Amino acid sequence: MPHRDDTAEILRTALFAARAHADQRRKGARGEPYVNHLLEVAALVAAHGGPPEAVLAALLHDAVEDAGVRVETLRAEFGAEVAAIVAEVTDDKSLPKGTRKELQVQHAAAKSAAAKRVKLADKTSNLRALAESPPADWDDARRLDYVLWAKRVAEGLRGASPGLEAAFDAAAAEALASLRVEALASLRVDPTP
Repeated sequence: MPHRDDTAEILRTALFAARAHADQRRKGARGEPYVNHLLEVAALVAAHGGPPEAVLAALLHDAVEDAGVRVETLRAEFGAEVAAIVAEVTDDKSLPKGTRKELQVQHAAAKSAAAKRVKLADKTSNLRALAESPPADWDDARRLDYVLWAKRVAEGLRGASPGLEAAFDAAAAEALASLRVEALASLRVDPTP
């Protein structure tokens, strides 16, 4: 059971994250509120032994990149360690998307243990969403590319949390299985003339 002060800090952070992302929705066909993703990432980090700072960073992991929150604001609100983890998992949006994706692969192994946990949990959540509610405008090739890229990133993140690695592997397998099932369904031939 978390300490009462830890619970209050987690909820304060979740509220901050929910407000920062209030107008955002997930890309999937269900269009879930974005905060669902943040909560799932934090829950994964917490369930697999992440330290409190990593759980808070998981709630805030997209605040800089996707909601325009400044790292300095996170430092003032949540402390230097949480802000540093968030900064470590934040892409530089001034770079082209392909470059950002390749840099995630290249830099994964050099991340701190806390950042590796957050990144693994983030990729796990994204793969689960891809299997359950893929974006309507993503064809099978794009979905497969995402799974294969996420697996490349995850290779560099290994060693920080065997439990999160297992969760990631299960989510990747589920995402690939969902592609196979859909591909097989599209091959069915109507027996009526």
